Amino acid sequence: MKEDFLHFLWQFKKFDLARLYTTQGEKLTIISSGLYLQKAGPDFFNAQIVIGAQKWAGNVEIHRKSSDWYLHNHETDPNYDNVILHVVWEHDTEVFRKDNTELAVLELSKFVSGKMLENYESLMLDKTWLFCEKQIASVDSFVLDNWKERQFFERLEKKSRLIWNTFSETLNDWEALLFCLLAKNFGLNNNGETFLKMALSIPFQKIRKESFEVRNLEALFYGRAGLLNNENEDVYFQDLKGRWDYLRNKHLLKRIYVEPVQFFRLRPSNFPTIRLSQLANLYHSKPNLFSEVIESKSLAEFYKIFNVSASDYWNEHYQFDRQSHRKEKKLTNTFIDLLLINTVVPLKFAYAAYVGNDISEEIVQLLSEIPAEKNIIIDKFRDFGIVANNAYETQALLQLKNEYCNKKRCLECGIGLELMKN
Repeated sequence: MKEDFLHFLWQFKKFDLARLYTTQGEKLTIISSGLYLQKAGPDFFNAQIVIGAQKWAGNVEIHRKSSDWYLHNHETDPNYDNVILHVVWEHDTEVFRKDNTELAVLELSKFVSGKMLENYESLMLDKTWLFCEKQIASVDSFVLDNWKERQFFERLEKKSRLIWNTFSETLNDWEALLFCLLAKNFGLNNNGETFLKMALSIPFQKIRKESFEVRNLEALFYGRAGLLNNENEDVYFQDLKGRWDYLRNKHLLKRIYVEPVQFFRLRPSNFPTIRLSQLANLYHSKPNLFSEVIESKSLAEFYKIFNVSASDYWNEHYQFDRQSHRKEKKLTNTFIDLLLINTVVPLKFAYAAYVGNDISEEIVQLLSEIPAEKNIIIDKFRDFGIVANNAYETQALLQLKNEYCNKKRCLECGIGLELMKN
């Protein structure tokens, strides 16, 4: 029996309220179960109860066993002086306050129905992937949609917190922040951290100054990413290396160590050589990128903003001095979708909060225009009858699986609570 189940029972009063009595034999009436704050200290604050003929107002502490009160040393903690009721599943010992008065105890196991226990055990049995995999498709669509909306914004807030960490590293420059976040996402999982370190190591005012010449930007990016360290007779490589040496001295860029970029197991279109050139061309063609990103709202507008290609050299190459069949290395809509999901939308959300605006509806509308992401988590939800129709819904399901299902937080989950109530 887990304490979160006992919290659920007390919070929603899922037991026989008509015949409650304490272990001391006194009648118990619950006026208010209190506030479930999930912070340090007692579990429920400002509860109101009647024991016998005496009305009490204060806090409620919940444990599996009465003896847990002493196991957790509550008898010496002043935060628990105002506890008026000890709610337990099993009463195995009397509990006394610091003034030696006995604490009233409610032994829940005597008042919970067998059906409620059956529902809980059914929900918490180990399954192949989800605890509620056999029941989730039966949840009312209104409940499911509301919970998905909450999950979406929880995920967005989590991403925003990570953005604030980078914001301080860019000296609170929103343009620089966007550049760093885009660089990381251009690197994807394999090279994201290397690209981010590269971006952070080049003061953004230097990017602004050199953006008139795309090869200067490429030289800065390739040089900082360690792609110009080797010797190569390729003319394009030699030009970039010469520019890198000049720009490094011109801007007094200190030498730093970055992890080597990875090519292994990457599709050629995701090679760091291609992605860095696309990033350089983006900043060459969009000197006011941050303003455009903040002001744009529709998917069509963003596809137009990110309609860039790698430099012409890369149309016949994927690596330096290795010619390939000619193909334009343009950002695909699928890749732009990833940039919007992982960079643009979280940044817009964080900036709106920074200036005191609410753009929740705008963000939901934008993500609803983006096709559903394809990954194993979304596929598994589909197997259990939960189909995601767009990126707004896939982001919500990813949050649900990673933060609730994987962590067995069923009794904090809107879906789990609905199944228990029914």
